[in-house]
Amino acid sequence: MIDVAATLRDAPQSVGAMLRWRAAKTPAKEAFRYPGPNGEWISIDWAETRKRVDDLAAGLLALGLRPEERVSIVASTRIEWILVDYAINTAGGATTTIYPNTQGDDFTYIVTHSGSVILVAENAEQLAKLDASPEASAGVRHVILIDGTGDGERVLDLGQLAERGRTSLLADPELVNRAVGGIGLDNLATLIYTSGTTGRPKGVELTNRCWVYQGFVLDQMNIISDADLQYLWLPLSHVFGKDLLTIQLAIGFCTAVDGRIDQIVPGLGAVHPTFMAGAPRIFEKVRAAVLLSTPRSGLKGRIARWAFSVGRASREDRLAGRELPLPRRVLYSVADHLVFSKLKEKMGGNISFFISGSAKLNSQVQAWFYSAGLVVAEGYGLTETGAVSCVNLPLPPRFGTVGPALPGTEVKLADDGEILIKGPAVMRGYHNEPELTAEVLVDGWFHSGDIGELDADGFLKITDRKKDLMKTSGGKYVAPAKVEGVVAATIPYVSQVVAVGDGRKYISALLTMDRDNLAKWAARKGLSDISYETLTQHPELRRTLERFIASANAKLERWETVKRFAVLPSEFTMDDGGITPNMKIRRKVITERYADVVESLYDSDEPEYVDPNAR
Repeated sequence: MIDVAATLRDAPQSVGAMLRWRAAKTPAKEAFRYPGPNGEWISIDWAETRKRVDDLAAGLLALGLRPEERVSIVASTRIEWILVDYAINTAGGATTTIYPNTQGDDFTYIVTHSGSVILVAENAEQLAKLDASPEASAGVRHVILIDGTGDGERVLDLGQLAERGRTSLLADPELVNRAVGGIGLDNLATLIYTSGTTGRPKGVELTNRCWVYQGFVLDQMNIISDADLQYLWLPLSHVFGKDLLTIQLAIGFCTAVDGRIDQIVPGLGAVHPTFMAGAPRIFEKVRAAVLLSTPRSGLKGRIARWAFSVGRASREDRLAGRELPLPRRVLYSVADHLVFSKLKEKMGGNISFFISGSAKLNSQVQAWFYSAGLVVAEGYGLTETGAVSCVNLPLPPRFGTVGPALPGTEVKLADDGEILIKGPAVMRGYHNEPELTAEVLVDGWFHSGDIGELDADGFLKITDRKKDLMKTSGGKYVAPAKVEGVVAATIPYVSQVVAVGDGRKYISALLTMDRDNLAKWAARKGLSDISYETLTQHPELRRTLERFIASANAKLERWETVKRFAVLPSEFTMDDGGITPNMKIRRKVITERYADVVESLYDSDEPEYVDPNAR
């Protein structure tokens, strides 16, 4: 039993104090690896990390940063982001995160609404966003450039900021120590604006208590050890990425950081990590790529299909913690040698488990990985609850659930099934939004907006977003996330799925195609000379998709089945507003944009499903 109150009492009282504690505890242990200018991986230990952070923190203090003042970071995932974030917290400030693709009004809104006094910009392109907004510029006293050269006055580069810090520390060696000593658990550490599937983003205030609690409680849960090596590519502007950084401070493992998504596979091969976190879409793409690269005929294809049949037959015993009977153990060993080991090698060869978060993971995808000996542990949380409220312990996972609540966190269901969460990681409130805060924080319980189920062991299953639930004209409720997950897991060529049908006679779906996988399909069909846009509307593709949709429907209840579908000519992107930075579908945006397509799906006499129990 973990004593959370004692854990919080005895732990360092802030993110800055956590870093100093970690550097004192394991100064020579590797802390980070990051890609160098020539493709090499550079390593720094905890002592060096603290030294760099202290210089930057002292520089921020020299610029006049005061407790809880906001410093915005607009940059991609890289080592400099981490060092600056630690420096802001060490100096007593609060990091405000901005995704690098944030544009125009949203950029201005976050900078001004947060009251940011310093902006850390990745490069001149990001700085230009500030220069183009007189409203945002008005409150920003200084800009720090990660890439580029500052003027030494209002605009400083990282080298100039660190030099100011070193000069300040020579004059006052206790400058940073005093700042850290003045920070407590209830001080603001991070301000994260929700990516927002609808409406204006809301600024979520997360205190040091959130990060200290999650770091040291997860340390005691023994899911990750200090011998582990993390591969981190997630956007650090997202709460999940920030959480992984503070968990690292508590446990002391090393993180290889590289935010270039196109370099994930080569990075895994170069770093050989033991765990990696990602969004469900990453795991869907890996599975689809493997399935499509497996020959339909020939010896290689037969061996692969046999291996996965062995994996499926072994799942029940493995999930129950039972030793496999000798014959099956031998078969699984052969399957692993011939097939599964090759898949593991592509992911670096040392992966113990993956962590899936930010959206619901389809259990079919999770089971497929487990058949191959790869564990995908699903967790659950929201920005407002500090990323992790529940976690499925890696060994063994319980498919279809996100696990039980963390020690010290309470989860219960409202009468309508809405998930309510209380605990040390829950936000202080929405920044400067007391009315919005009062709507979702009632007696300390955060109203998540998610619908779920709790089993007898306290394992939570996420059904859907409360506002996303659809009700057919026949009176049956349908969770679109379930339909979308089944369809996406069944069709390897699909990139995104949006289920529609609220108030309609039946469920339909909008589909987008994965470019790489569609190209593989086209090559098989002798259609490689046809453009992507034309392929999406090709009759042969439609016939293929119809067969897959039929397979998907066999896994759904009658009222959930997809009666009609449309293939859209392009994927949804962050730039066009179709998905959030953490890869969630902006349902309202998409259904409004393709309203005519949706209407066309209901120009038929398809009979409706009538729920006999509906009133």
